[in-house]
Amino acid sequence: MKRNETKKVKVGCYTLGGNDKVYIQSMTNTKTKDIENTVKQIHELERYGCEIIRVAVLDLEDAKAIKEIKKQINIPLVADIHFDYRLALEAISSGCDKIRLNPGNIQDPEKVKLVVKACKEKNIPIRIGVNSGSLPKDLALTPENMIAAAKRHIDILEALDFHDIVISLKCSDVLLTIKTYELASKVFSYPLHVGVTEAGTLFSGSIKSGMGIGCILYQGIGNTIRVSLTSNPLEEIKACKEILRNFNLTKDVPNLTSCPTCGRTQYNMIPIASAIEDYLQHVKKDIHVAIMGCVVNGPGEAREADLGIAGGKGEALLFKKGIPIRKIKEADILDELKKEIDNF
Repeated sequence: MKRNETKKVKVGCYTLGGNDKVYIQSMTNTKTKDIENTVKQIHELERYGCEIIRVAVLDLEDAKAIKEIKKQINIPLVADIHFDYRLALEAISSGCDKIRLNPGNIQDPEKVKLVVKACKEKNIPIRIGVNSGSLPKDLALTPENMIAAAKRHIDILEALDFHDIVISLKCSDVLLTIKTYELASKVFSYPLHVGVTEAGTLFSGSIKSGMGIGCILYQGIGNTIRVSLTSNPLEEIKACKEILRNFNLTKDVPNLTSCPTCGRTQYNMIPIASAIEDYLQHVKKDIHVAIMGCVVNGPGEAREADLGIAGGKGEALLFKKGIPIRKIKEADILDELKKEIDNF
């Protein structure tokens, strides 16, 4: 899927824009100054597939902690800062790879110049983030005004000859988010960070994010995404991977097909499907696994997958690359399927 053409912006080892890659982001929910637990969470997120991580910087202790955190992680780190230019300067000095800061929120232009100068010296980009919940009071919530709010901040940076900019324009309303990003792709040439803000809990937030981000990505818009959930950040990575996989925008992410079950199912399929879904989160292969309940659609779907099982009475028939291999007793299905996945 061809992405919209944008400027190229380096974020650590990655280039946003100028290619077809869409990067997965998340944000830690630890206290950044708690270095041990922050690093632990970042490592876990990275194992699940997170490519860019953001941390909250509430005070100087948080900003200074970035230096030690950076020594222990492998993915680019974004410092999330609001209002205080001193935190930005300290985060930059500590080695962050990008800052999230709206320059218009800093009242003194001279202080903005100091931040821009520091970013230029270290080749660190700035993400401007406009959220529907924090739109300036003089602007009603419309796509056009979301763009206008972002432009106020962008104009400040461009006036200082700073162009390493990434933009996000997130709304909690799905349709408003889609319309805003559609407009942004026509107005701005900078890479876009896409998401539905304050999307909600794991259930509702995953659905809203899938709808909003999916519609935007389908139009070729967006260079990096975050699914914002009131849940464990690992769930954000899982959702991001699933969205990107369905648009063929990522590699080495397994695909799981499973049926909803019905009265024809004669083995306890649901726990097996759930366990395999969890298992596949740590598998980095382009592999399609099908777990089916009965002999009606089961064999056909299992044949289409790289590995598949079609259920029988207390057993299942294993398919590999479309060929039936052997029958497996119900008690052994999970272990046997894991072995087949490992050896594929």
